[in-house]
Amino acid sequence: MGILLSEHKSFLIRRLIPEEPFLDTQDELHLDDESFQLFTALESKEFNHQSFSFSVVKGENHCEIKADYFVGVDWLGNTGRTIYVEPKINAGLSQYFQNCLSEEENSIKIPDEFSSKDKAEAKEINYLSILLNIMSLPETAKYSKDVIQIDWNAKYIEIDQKDDRLTPFLIIQFLQHLRTIVRKGLKKSYYKKQENLNSKIKGKVLVGQHIKKNILKNRLTSTFCEFQMFGEDHLENRFLKKVLDFATSYIENNPLLFYSNLESIKHILSYCRPAFEHISSDVDEYHLKHIKKNPFFNEYGEAIRIGQFILKRFSYTITKTTQKKIETPPFWIDMPRLFELYFYYQLIEANPGDEKYIHYQFKTYGNHLDFLISKPDYEMVIDTKYKLKYTKSHIHKDIRQVSGYSRLKKVINEMKSKSDKWEEDKMMDCLIIYPHLHLPDEDHCNNPPSLLHNFSIENIKKQFDNKENQIAAYHKVFKLGINLPLA
Repeated sequence: MGILLSEHKSFLIRRLIPEEPFLDTQDELHLDDESFQLFTALESKEFNHQSFSFSVVKGENHCEIKADYFVGVDWLGNTGRTIYVEPKINAGLSQYFQNCLSEEENSIKIPDEFSSKDKAEAKEINYLSILLNIMSLPETAKYSKDVIQIDWNAKYIEIDQKDDRLTPFLIIQFLQHLRTIVRKGLKKSYYKKQENLNSKIKGKVLVGQHIKKNILKNRLTSTFCEFQMFGEDHLENRFLKKVLDFATSYIENNPLLFYSNLESIKHILSYCRPAFEHISSDVDEYHLKHIKKNPFFNEYGEAIRIGQFILKRFSYTITKTTQKKIETPPFWIDMPRLFELYFYYQLIEANPGDEKYIHYQFKTYGNHLDFLISKPDYEMVIDTKYKLKYTKSHIHKDIRQVSGYSRLKKVINEMKSKSDKWEEDKMMDCLIIYPHLHLPDEDHCNNPPSLLHNFSIENIKKQFDNKENQIAAYHKVFKLGINLPLA
């Protein structure tokens, strides 16, 4: 049995106590002693040694499994059960947080009625649309590698094809890398070709095959040869063509899995196909499994790496792209990281020519700032927080973190290097970017949240004058919400 959750939701496993009434619900399950014992050894699942894909809180007679900011499918330890976390957030929470003010972190308690309404009010985040945007820019695409974690060594999990989240994610990553390669032009290289030549010899004669194909068949004027050619029909391009065939078959057989992004994906396919029209996809499984990237062509590296994942996902058998029941390796998608890169994409797109002033993952003394803006007169530290709570509240720990970043000497020195007028004792602006789920009735709210639509540095600075974007308890600390695309 699998446990189905959405982001920020919990599931409770209880020990069945004799003579006590119980009722299994969509958020709770009662087990006998033997079955419950399997959960006593269950531990939280790490993601890249920095956070947890899901967390486990255990008591004497219960075990609570909490989904947080990750989407994916995994085994629950050795219990024989699985967990499946959907990219859905309860839209009702967005409205709820608008009517609640909190002074301390975790002081807001979610009312019980939300549990019974989750299915009706849950809004699915269009994570594929976010990924399409991220992968469309080289500046953001290069950071997408760590967004997903796949455990290829674990036992695969059987799911319905309609619940497949991993394959669409990998296919979009691959197609966007492929588009970059096609835009630059396919690389050319030397490759070996075997051909039965008439009345001539080229390269070396393959004696065994020459005897089989010509001598035994009395074709005395033909010679079977192997020779080198220079062109685009080499192993790496053949590999990409093979993966492109798999991706095309999957998209054609499962269009609903790509939501409203289908037209954009078809456009990428139409753009890439002509470049591979004269490339063969005839490459054996051994070479597919052992192909290695060429360090002199970096743009091929990620496309080949993700292409290997896609073929491995289908066990190198294209007919598996049409199956209704599939087996998937355990995987997790880091939604906060995806949100962070989505904002980075918006910054780059809205500020052409100012890229040198936008520092992503600025590193200093073991700290990693999400964003540092060093443009003269617009200096600020920006931190992204994938938390709905900021709709009408704030978290003190987050504010202390972003404020501390603005006091780092390396940050101050960066400001000095960009502007001679920068005063060392000047207090820098601090900004928290948070997600927002737009609800239809918010247009009629008395005090709707102020959302960011124009991501130019100048416009971001202008938003600080709006009182709704100011965190009243702090000086020069602001927050801005951005809409997430919904499926």
